[in-house]
Order: sequence, then C-alpha cells, then structure tokens
Amino acid sequence: QVQLVESGGGLVQAGGSLRLACVASERTFSFYSMGWFRQAPGKEREFVAAITWTNGRTRYRDSVKGRFTISRDAIKNTVYLQMNSLKPEDTAVYYCASSLSPMIPISTVDYRYWGQGTQVTVSS
Repeated sequence: QVQLVESGGGLVQAGGSLRLACVASERTFSFYSMGWFRQAPGKEREFVAAITWTNGRTRYRDSVKGRFTISRDAIKNTVYLQMNSLKPEDTAVYYCASSLSPMIPISTVDYRYWGQGTQVTVSS
C-alpha cells in the first residue's frame, strides 16, 4: 500500500509563501496523476492542483491559478505545491493523493491513496 506523507505547512501572513511536499513510500510509476486537495473547517474537500508523473501536465482550480505551482520529482517520488501570494481564504488542511487516472481528475473519488494532511494557516 502506498503511503503519502505531506510536509511544509505552517502559519504565514497574507501575501507570503509556503512550499508543500508530498513523499510517496513506493515507486509511483503505476499512478498516473498526483493531486493536492484542501479542506477548510465546515467545508467539503476541494481540488487545488494535479500533475501527471509522465509528462508533467498540470491542472489548477481557478482561484489558485497564477499563485500556486505544482511540480514533481520522479526520482525522489515527491510532488510539490509552491504557494505564493497566499490569502486568508487559502487556510485549510492540505492533502496530497494519488490516482490511477491519466486525466488529472479533480474529484476526490478518482484518487485512491491519501496523505494525512498538513495545516496551512494564512493570517490577515
């Protein structure tokens, strides 16, 4: 079973930056896409960004385009989420997940394995 471990969360002021990392415990060649999701208190988990392992094709939710960048390092089995110009509404627990779909899906049901999450708090 693949284990995903996120790191890099923390407290930052509005306008600041954080970089999240997600390390997979096993080789991920069998998973086509890796995604980042977030969940704020009282809200549903929502898609943030996703990337394919093979060619690095990406997909973002509209509210983070131009501010967040997802990338991957296949040798290190690691996916990153660089978050710039953070806003208070970005505050949430951020989760990474792996999917067998090559279509960089945005639905949680298309992702098989999930990390434990890392808290991101943006103060105003």
